[in-house]
Amino acid sequence: MKEKTILLVEDNSDDVALTIRALRKNNLLNEIIVARDGAEALAMLLGTEEQPPIRLPELVLLDLNMPKITGLEVLQRIRANERTRLLPVVVMTTSDEEKDRVESYRLGANSYVAKPVEFAEFSKAVMQLGMYWLVFNIGPYQTVN
Repeated sequence: MKEKTILLVEDNSDDVALTIRALRKNNLLNEIIVARDGAEALAMLLGTEEQPPIRLPELVLLDLNMPKITGLEVLQRIRANERTRLLPVVVMTTSDEEKDRVESYRLGANSYVAKPVEFAEFSKAVMQLGMYWLVFNIGPYQTVN
Protein backbone atom coordinates (compact mmCIF):
# COMPACT_ATOMS: atom_id res chain seq x y z
CA MET A 1 0.00 0.00 0.00
CA LYS A 2 1.39 3.40 -0.95
CA GLU A 3 1.98 5.97 1.78
CA LYS A 4 -0.70 8.61 2.01
CA THR A 5 0.59 12.12 1.49
CA ILE A 6 -0.63 15.57 2.48
CA LEU A 7 -0.05 18.71 0.43
CA LEU A 8 0.04 21.61 2.88
CA VAL A 9 -0.45 24.91 1.05
CA GLU A 10 0.58 27.56 3.55
CA ASP A 11 2.73 30.69 3.28
CA ASN A 12 3.16 31.26 7.04
CA SER A 13 6.22 29.33 8.22
CA ASP A 14 4.93 29.30 11.83
CA ASP A 15 1.66 27.69 10.71
CA VAL A 16 3.59 25.15 8.62
CA ALA A 17 5.69 24.21 11.66
CA LEU A 18 2.62 24.07 13.94
CA THR A 19 0.69 21.88 11.50
CA ILE A 20 3.56 19.43 11.07
CA ARG A 21 4.15 19.38 14.83
CA ALA A 22 0.45 18.72 15.50
CA LEU A 23 0.37 15.85 12.99
CA ARG A 24 3.55 14.28 14.40
CA LYS A 25 2.39 14.76 18.00
CA ASN A 26 -0.70 12.72 17.13
CA ASN A 27 1.29 9.95 15.39
CA LEU A 28 0.17 10.89 11.89
CA LEU A 29 3.51 10.23 10.22
CA ASN A 30 2.39 10.71 6.64
CA GLU A 31 4.61 12.44 4.11
CA ILE A 32 3.91 16.18 4.11
CA ILE A 33 4.72 18.22 1.04
CA VAL A 34 4.68 21.99 1.58
CA ALA A 35 3.80 24.58 -1.04
CA ARG A 36 4.54 28.14 0.15
CA ASP A 37 2.07 29.87 -2.17
CA GLY A 38 -0.74 29.15 -4.58
CA ALA A 39 1.46 29.20 -7.67
CA GLU A 40 3.78 26.58 -6.20
CA ALA A 41 0.80 24.40 -5.22
CA LEU A 42 -0.65 24.50 -8.73
CA ALA A 43 2.75 23.75 -10.27
CA MET A 44 3.04 20.69 -8.03
CA LEU A 45 -0.48 19.45 -8.73
CA LEU A 46 -0.79 20.29 -12.42
CA GLY A 47 2.83 20.39 -13.54
CA THR A 48 4.62 22.98 -15.66
CA GLU A 49 6.43 22.94 -18.98
CA GLU A 50 9.65 22.24 -17.06
CA GLN A 51 8.37 19.80 -14.45
CA PRO A 52 5.73 17.06 -14.36
CA PRO A 53 3.12 17.08 -11.59
CA ILE A 54 3.73 15.25 -8.33
CA ARG A 55 1.83 12.06 -7.47
CA LEU A 56 -1.58 13.21 -6.23
CA PRO A 57 -1.73 13.56 -2.46
CA GLU A 58 -4.60 12.04 -0.50
CA LEU A 59 -5.38 15.41 1.07
CA VAL A 60 -4.77 19.09 0.41
CA LEU A 61 -4.79 21.45 3.41
CA LEU A 62 -5.28 24.86 1.81
CA ASP A 63 -4.86 28.31 3.33
CA LEU A 64 -6.87 31.09 1.68
CA ASN A 65 -4.72 34.18 2.24
CA MET A 66 -1.57 33.63 0.20
CA PRO A 67 0.68 35.60 -2.13
CA LYS A 68 0.74 35.20 -5.92
CA ILE A 69 -2.43 33.07 -6.23
CA THR A 70 -5.05 33.01 -3.48
CA GLY A 71 -6.41 29.83 -1.95
CA LEU A 72 -9.80 30.41 -3.60
CA GLU A 73 -8.12 30.65 -7.01
CA VAL A 74 -6.14 27.46 -6.27
CA LEU A 75 -9.34 25.66 -5.29
CA GLN A 76 -11.10 26.85 -8.43
CA ARG A 77 -8.26 25.58 -10.64
CA ILE A 78 -8.08 22.26 -8.78
CA ARG A 79 -11.78 21.66 -9.41
CA ALA A 80 -11.52 22.78 -13.06
CA ASN A 81 -8.80 20.24 -13.91
CA GLU A 82 -9.74 16.64 -14.71
CA ARG A 83 -6.65 15.27 -12.93
CA THR A 84 -7.38 16.99 -9.62
CA ARG A 85 -11.15 17.48 -9.72
CA LEU A 86 -11.91 14.82 -7.06
CA LEU A 87 -8.95 15.59 -4.80
CA PRO A 88 -10.05 16.14 -1.17
CA VAL A 89 -9.39 19.77 -0.24
CA VAL A 90 -9.79 21.11 3.28
CA VAL A 91 -9.63 24.87 3.59
CA MET A 92 -7.76 25.66 6.81
CA THR A 93 -7.60 29.38 7.38
CA THR A 94 -7.65 32.19 9.90
CA SER A 95 -10.56 33.76 8.04
CA ASP A 96 -13.91 33.51 9.77
CA GLU A 97 -15.60 35.59 7.08
CA GLU A 98 -18.89 34.15 5.86
CA LYS A 99 -18.09 35.19 2.28
CA ASP A 100 -14.86 33.12 2.34
CA ARG A 101 -16.64 30.10 3.79
CA VAL A 102 -19.52 30.28 1.30
CA GLU A 103 -17.17 30.82 -1.65
CA SER A 104 -14.95 27.93 -0.56
CA TYR A 105 -17.90 25.55 -0.53
CA ARG A 106 -19.27 27.00 -3.78
CA LEU A 107 -15.93 26.24 -5.43
CA GLY A 108 -15.94 22.65 -4.14
CA ALA A 109 -14.09 22.57 -0.81
CA ASN A 110 -14.69 19.33 1.06
CA SER A 111 -14.43 21.09 4.41
CA TYR A 112 -13.75 24.52 5.91
CA VAL A 113 -11.87 24.84 9.20
CA ALA A 114 -11.06 28.08 11.02
CA LYS A 115 -7.59 27.72 12.55
CA PRO A 116 -7.82 27.86 16.35
CA VAL A 117 -5.45 30.36 17.98
CA GLU A 118 -4.38 28.18 20.93
CA PHE A 119 -1.89 25.40 20.07
CA ALA A 120 -3.80 22.75 22.06
CA GLU A 121 -6.99 23.46 20.11
CA PHE A 122 -5.05 23.77 16.84
CA SER A 123 -3.36 20.43 17.52
CA LYS A 124 -6.70 18.78 18.28
CA ALA A 125 -8.26 20.16 15.08
CA VAL A 126 -5.32 18.98 12.94
CA MET A 127 -5.37 15.55 14.59
CA GLN A 128 -9.08 15.13 13.93
CA LEU A 129 -8.69 16.26 10.32
CA GLY A 130 -5.76 13.89 9.81
CA MET A 131 -7.54 10.96 11.41
CA TYR A 132 -10.67 11.44 9.34
CA TRP A 133 -9.10 12.19 5.95
CA LEU A 134 -6.09 9.86 6.17
CA VAL A 135 -7.35 6.95 8.27
CA PHE A 136 -11.13 6.64 8.04
CA ASN A 137 -12.00 8.27 4.71
CA ILE A 138 -11.66 6.21 1.53
CA GLY A 139 -10.60 8.72 -1.09
CA PRO A 140 -11.50 8.63 -4.78
CA TYR A 141 -8.09 7.24 -5.80
CA GLN A 142 -7.72 4.61 -3.06
CA THR A 143 -8.52 0.95 -3.30
CA VAL A 144 -10.40 -0.81 -0.53
CA ASN A 145 -8.55 -3.78 0.96
